[in-house]
Amino acid sequence: MLARLSIRDIVLIDRLDIDFGSGLAVLTGETGAGKSILLDAFALALGARGDVALVREGAEQGQVIAAFDVEQKHSARRVLAENDLGAEDDELIVRRVQFADGRTRAFINDQPVSVQVLRALGAALVEIHGQHDERAFVDAATHRALLDAYGGIEDDAAEVARLWTELRARDAAVAEHRAAVERAAREAEWLRHAVEELGRLAAQPGEETTLAERRASMMQAEKVAEDLRSTHESVSGPHSPVPPLATAVRRLERRVMQAPALIEPAVKAIDAALNALEEARAHLEHALQVADYDPRELERIEERLFALRAAARKYNVPVDNLAALAQRYESDLALIDAGAERLATLEREAQEASDRYRAAAASLSAARHRAAQQLDKAVNAELKPLKLERAQFSTEITSENEGPHGLDRVEFWVRTNPGTRPGPLMKVASGGELARFLLALKVVLADRGSAPTLVFDEIDTGVGGAVADAIGVRLARLASGVQVIAVTHAPQVAARADRHYLISKDALAKGKRVATRVAELEGERRREEIARIVAGAEITAEARAAAERLIRAAG
Repeated sequence: MLARLSIRDIVLIDRLDIDFGSGLAVLTGETGAGKSILLDAFALALGARGDVALVREGAEQGQVIAAFDVEQKHSARRVLAENDLGAEDDELIVRRVQFADGRTRAFINDQPVSVQVLRALGAALVEIHGQHDERAFVDAATHRALLDAYGGIEDDAAEVARLWTELRARDAAVAEHRAAVERAAREAEWLRHAVEELGRLAAQPGEETTLAERRASMMQAEKVAEDLRSTHESVSGPHSPVPPLATAVRRLERRVMQAPALIEPAVKAIDAALNALEEARAHLEHALQVADYDPRELERIEERLFALRAAARKYNVPVDNLAALAQRYESDLALIDAGAERLATLEREAQEASDRYRAAAASLSAARHRAAQQLDKAVNAELKPLKLERAQFSTEITSENEGPHGLDRVEFWVRTNPGTRPGPLMKVASGGELARFLLALKVVLADRGSAPTLVFDEIDTGVGGAVADAIGVRLARLASGVQVIAVTHAPQVAARADRHYLISKDALAKGKRVATRVAELEGERRREEIARIVAGAEITAEARAAAERLIRAAG
């Protein structure tokens, strides 16, 4: 329920704080005192459209804060959870700021949110009812849910919605599979050729990179090996200096005894050169063995790379995706062979889901018709005391296309006089009649699908006497189960309140500006205000006596 309402700089309100409680609270005051401003501010906090005209003249911004006590199991908690706004405390605070430049900002528990989220939360917390008020449940889109709540068939409706979701999913699976089978059948011959070709190729992810790196390495090795062979040829080939040097050494060795001092140093130097050349030859032969490669392997690598890249160009995919493409084509071919059988299975499952949905939807429709009869009887029983004894309420259920809500379109209709044509509640009932129809509906529906706080804006306009008293009785009855706040001009309604607030205007700044004030009335002050409502401008002894009788009767 609404616990506190704080308003800053909204039209005539500079600073206002009101504490609310359970039961029936009434707001009274002279015309123009600011009752409508108070409700407009409250609606702003609940997500209503912003308006720069709401900002008090001279202020940069206006602000409205509403604090609610909300049970942990209340549907408003789902709105919080869906938007990651979970709160452990029972208190829930919504805040709306209206700037003078037209911008607005919304907060829930001091976390910024969109106006859409604020509006969804506000709808779960509060219902505002008044003459042709767009925030009331006169919107036909809400009537089906209200009927389901009244009939206690919300679980059945949820099951129909679940079955509808299942049916849509199975229908989508059938359509997708059928399209895949038809596509595969059209491409069957080409697919078989592609699968065969890609199967022979047997491309592997990463193969192109590995082959390219191996090819580059082998091409470098080829250049090095060519230089090594040429050098080896110079050292040990036909033109090698080793044989002539060896012959020369042998000749000198035969002469060494004749002139050892001259020959021995030269022989030693030539022997060292021959040893060095032999060592160089060994190193060159080892290097040739290490750098050796198979030219045929290089040729195979180049041919493989060419085949892979040609296939990639042909099928318009990267080389690394050829393996996955082959698998997909194989799957498409498999659809041709096994697709018809799978399609038949999916179609059978979809038909079974359709049968389950239609059976549940038909059962739900029958339950709605039974609930509608009970609802009509209960609402019509409330009309006579509200001076609508010639009117008739009816719940119109018509068939519509299958959907998540079943087979029914539900709309509340009324006929205001015998012999007239019934029609939708919003279009047929006049302002005063509409307000009383709404009250009758809320009395019947109060404990089923109602928000925890109900606001009634002058629903007693244009009525008096017994009708006003009947309205007060029903508002009090509603207040035994939910919090009710009523803006009223009827003393019969005000007398039944658990809390009574007087809205008035006070002059500020030497009469140059006025501000709206709210005071809770008790005892004598409350009786005086009810007497004012009874008598008008001049309060008489008779008015005070009438007020006293109304208060005692209500008590």
